[in-house]
Amino acid sequence: MKYFTLLLIGILLVLGGCGAEKKVVVSKPKMIPTWYSYPPKSNATELYALGEGKNQKDAITNALTQMASTLSVSVSSSFNAKTVVKEGMQNSSQGTYTNETLSRVQEIRISSYELVQSKSLGFKRYAVLVKSNKKSLFLSMKQEIEQNFSIIEKEEVQVKKSNTIEQLAFYREKKVSLESLPNTLIVMNVLNPGFDGDEYIRKTQNIGWSYQDIVQNISFWINSNSEASNLKAPIAKGISDKHLKIKNSKGEMHFNISIDAKIEKADSYGFVLARSEINIVTKDYKGSVVGSNTLSLVGQSSQGYGVAKQDLAYKLNAMIKKDGIAKVLGLDI
Repeated sequence: MKYFTLLLIGILLVLGGCGAEKKVVVSKPKMIPTWYSYPPKSNATELYALGEGKNQKDAITNALTQMASTLSVSVSSSFNAKTVVKEGMQNSSQGTYTNETLSRVQEIRISSYELVQSKSLGFKRYAVLVKSNKKSLFLSMKQEIEQNFSIIEKEEVQVKKSNTIEQLAFYREKKVSLESLPNTLIVMNVLNPGFDGDEYIRKTQNIGWSYQDIVQNISFWINSNSEASNLKAPIAKGISDKHLKIKNSKGEMHFNISIDAKIEKADSYGFVLARSEINIVTKDYKGSVVGSNTLSLVGQSSQGYGVAKQDLAYKLNAMIKKDGIAKVLGLDI
């Protein structure tokens, strides 16, 4: 009787479980906003762009990238107008230059914008609509350029009191930082057709000329102890590859590099080793140290100690190719 009762209870539990209805939760789809489906178009005074991302920050970044693409279209129209004027002239580089410019325009940072709309679309998707007033964007770009040149001019006054190598590093860095300026000026001219950026072009050219003047006049000479005589050639080649002169000279723009090597002979598994400690010191015309480095290299050969020492030069040359002459010398050239 007890067994029958337990069996009946089990059957009832199973039947009760089968009869229970499972609740299915259905998430209500999010409505797509009208501004997303039919975004406003850019016009004579405003730029609009949509962006999507996994969060609001990513969506804004993508929207600004899209806005830069919109600027590219405007720049392209400007270039096409110039191309029509040049029709019939032999100018095969126009198309290539335009394409290069447009790709760089898309890299321009847009800092003046307004977040008009934002909404979560669900499933880790976020959408935004951003707007930038062309006049405000133009003024923000102009202000950023002027601030940049103001900083450069103040730093230039100070760096002229430093040695030529520090000046070389300064002008090289500023020259690289200003490479995108011509493309920014093109965009500014599209935003404000009456804008004249010649003043900024002249300032950029002055930076480039100052850099070239140092490159053409700075010189280096290399001395070494007898153990390091075969190490001078890789150092000289690394400097020459930077388009800098190897010349025994004097004056404020001349530097002397000293290589001092201590080499010990060793044997390992049938090879002759040349273990070295190489000290490299660069001094200016006053004899002040402006850069230094210590290297530990090991040359090896199965053909004798002389060949192992020659292998040191090969190892040093490989290091210069890999790390650069500036790192090997401990000198920013």
